[in-house]
Amino acid sequence: MKKIIIAIDGHSACGKSTLAKALAKELKYIYIDSGAMYRAVTLFALNNGWISEDGKEVNTEELIKAIDQINISFNYNSTSGKSDTFMNGINIEDEIRTMRVAKAVSAVAKIKFVREKLVEFQQTLGKNKGIIMDGRDIGTVVYPDAELKIWVTANMDVRTARRYKELIEMADKITVDEVRNNIQSRDFEDSNRKESPLKRAEDAQDIDNSYLSKDETLNRAIQMAQEVIATQ
Repeated sequence: MKKIIIAIDGHSACGKSTLAKALAKELKYIYIDSGAMYRAVTLFALNNGWISEDGKEVNTEELIKAIDQINISFNYNSTSGKSDTFMNGINIEDEIRTMRVAKAVSAVAKIKFVREKLVEFQQTLGKNKGIIMDGRDIGTVVYPDAELKIWVTANMDVRTARRYKELIEMADKITVDEVRNNIQSRDFEDSNRKESPLKRAEDAQDIDNSYLSKDETLNRAIQMAQEVIATQ
């Protein structure tokens, strides 16, 4: 059976990664978390003191000089059954999911040089197809020719509750209002940045999972994928 590239895009906390991982497991495809790559670069910059305390200003000169020192990889975790993000051989999966990184990642993601380097890397991963990648510009910039593009959305209350639960479970001290404000801020910055802004691909298929279970969301995506694969 011919394999395809599946691009999944949408705003933060819409369940993109959850869907992408489950769909990849169902189809036996490789899952690539593009957002984790930007979070890894952000963590690197934070650890080197190149981002202001409010997460808005980045020392781009230092980051650009050091970008080739950042080696990002994904390794399967047999305990969790998922792939963890590694940077320079160190597991950073938990660190990149914190609010500290979330507050600064949009500022890093809008840097042209960073996007060009990561998009180039992402595109090499899809040469043999059979991959699922989620992010904010996968169907519009990274894989504009992807055979299947899915746009995932959910309402703000649902997204806030999901992200808050995730952070609390990681023992991140945060309030619901802080989570909501962070999501709204990221939505605005991601959609209005100059480089590869977040937007729905014209040929994307929509899934609003505000009131769908994980299984219902997955089943819709499986049906979409099977219909496209059958035409190849």
